[in-house]
Amino acid sequence: MSDETPLKPSGIRSLRPRKVTIGRPEPVRRTVIGSAGTTRLAMYESHADVAPAEWAEHHREQLTADMHEHGGVYFRGFGIDAPKALERFASVFVTDLFSENGEHPRVTGNGRIYTPVFHPPEERLLWHNENTFNLSGPTRIWFACVRPADQGGETPVADSRTVYERIPHAVREPFERKGVMYTRSYGTGLGVHWRDVFRTDSRSAVEDQCRAAGLSYTWRGETLHTSCVRSGVIAHPVTGQPTWFNQAQHWHPYCLGAEMRQAVSAVFDEGDMPRNCFYGDGSVIPDEDMAEILRVYDEAELVLPWAAGDVMMLDNLLMAHGRNPFQGERRLLVAMGGMITYPVAEARP
Repeated sequence: MSDETPLKPSGIRSLRPRKVTIGRPEPVRRTVIGSAGTTRLAMYESHADVAPAEWAEHHREQLTADMHEHGGVYFRGFGIDAPKALERFASVFVTDLFSENGEHPRVTGNGRIYTPVFHPPEERLLWHNENTFNLSGPTRIWFACVRPADQGGETPVADSRTVYERIPHAVREPFERKGVMYTRSYGTGLGVHWRDVFRTDSRSAVEDQCRAAGLSYTWRGETLHTSCVRSGVIAHPVTGQPTWFNQAQHWHPYCLGAEMRQAVSAVFDEGDMPRNCFYGDGSVIPDEDMAEILRVYDEAELVLPWAAGDVMMLDNLLMAHGRNPFQGERRLLVAMGGMITYPVAEARP
């Protein structure tokens, strides 16, 4: 006799099919990338045919909260790879896209979308917050990838709050107390010419712009020399957090690298270099202090590989950006907006 119990037909009929609902994946998935205590970004990945501007409009409150918490938001899979698409997307967040930035080349036929500043592809462009040497500048900046480089070309970011906290007090304090003096020489053969930056051939028009921007200026032949003092640290107008907000690591001769610094110093005196910076009282910022600042940035940065159609939206007051060396063709678009007047440093002894 078998130990098996045969299945009766009635038992089979009682197994009625049950309706099973398989959940569809969310069209856009949110994660947070990066390491706590260094630099983090909110990341939104689209897995469906989403209209970017309309979707951003519907989620603007959450995206703005992400900006204040993390300093930036990364969008992948949204297919934003043309000037008009970037302009529509950025205009969801600001009403005043910047159209007067002489540092960045404009995209042909579009006065509010730019391409990145030229920098030799074999060199690293160090971290900086945009336009910290000006009286006013953007609170928001967008980078859109049209074509990633064959190799490298990432846009590293570093949380300026983290940088501020990690720079030793003895290094940080003179920047807070004195501010930063930026000196610049246009028309030396290195860097952009004053005609390109000020978008005019008229010296008197340049002088008017200098006065309006709080720049001291002198002419030496065809070369324009300017100087100004700006804050080294500011408090974010919404969060109130202190943030490292200067371009010393972008202007100081130490940051050129030994070989380039030697070449530039052989041609220009300290006061005639295409770019230089000092403490706000004109005293020299020590090389060893700059080395410490670069170390902090190196440890704090977050690097993501670009893919075509990606967009990175940064709070320019909370997040610095740079560019890694690259090979092959690399095409990015840039938009800026949400213009404010930055706090002006008052150098104290």
